[in-house]
Amino acid sequence: MKPTDFAKYLSDFLTKYLVHERGASRNTVCAYRDTFVLFIGYMATQAIAVNKLTLETISQNVVIGFLDWLQTERKNCNSTRNARLAAIHAFFSYVQYQHPDNLHEYQKILSIPMKRKAVIPMNYLTIEGIKVLLSQPDTHTARGRRDLALLSLMYDTGARVQEVIDLTPCSLRLDVLNTISITGKGNKTRIVPMLDEQVKLLKPYIVEHRLDQECNNKHPLFFNSRGDKLSRAGLNHILIKYADMARRTSGVYLPEKISCHVLRHSKAMHLLQAGVNLVYIRDILGHTSVQTTEVYARADSKAKRMAIEKAYTSVAPEKEPVWLSNDNLMDWLKHF
Repeated sequence: MKPTDFAKYLSDFLTKYLVHERGASRNTVCAYRDTFVLFIGYMATQAIAVNKLTLETISQNVVIGFLDWLQTERKNCNSTRNARLAAIHAFFSYVQYQHPDNLHEYQKILSIPMKRKAVIPMNYLTIEGIKVLLSQPDTHTARGRRDLALLSLMYDTGARVQEVIDLTPCSLRLDVLNTISITGKGNKTRIVPMLDEQVKLLKPYIVEHRLDQECNNKHPLFFNSRGDKLSRAGLNHILIKYADMARRTSGVYLPEKISCHVLRHSKAMHLLQAGVNLVYIRDILGHTSVQTTEVYARADSKAKRMAIEKAYTSVAPEKEPVWLSNDNLMDWLKHF
């Protein structure tokens, strides 16, 4: 079977261009790959098998049909649809220089706009909510001790899900400094300080699983029963399990929908409410720009209320209006 031009350029895009020229992370490559797995599956539903799929068969209308299919059949939100479109845009930005024969159609694909995302209120836990959540793991069991160390580390560092999954023992520096090295988006590494309370949970966990031995330096810091690194689904399952337990055993409010990213939001909000400068919060979270971090300032209704109250000047008249002091409005009107 003769390979198609689509197969050739997609393979080069994923294995050569993204990795060697763009320096994209493995997570980015996997996300782009998943987009094209879905796209190939969609084209199969349109009676175009993968061995018949060429660049010439992919038009602006085809891509729009794929995006609509994602939202109608797979129930994807605008954010997911935009992420898939970003991968397609990146591919055709690459192809237009490598295979410009159909340049006009490529540019039409590149002109497909992103959809405006719905503004969803930010979910985060209160300090009391975090305390209740972290009190749920049973520390009499090895799994409970792992889960407590895991959840507390996620909150304490404000790390993303994938960043926690990729941690190894050599990411930690448990001495006078007590810091953790976290590699995030774009393979950017940041150093985040850890509190003594967090270290007190981590050290026994590391010793218990012999992660302090040199031979285990590259072993996943948090792993499942098979010794493999935890998956995103596994991490979310752990959090949701304890969140459900917390709702049943306490009167503290926890959002109905909760995910690992909620712990990251919670840490950022608590730092902001404690008066920590946005620049430091940006560095802890690994944001490229402080403008990204400003979303927490916009979401903090308590801080807004305090700022308004601090700047408030009464403009109301000191004397009570006559229509409030007169019980008989009609009488007042007659004698006005």
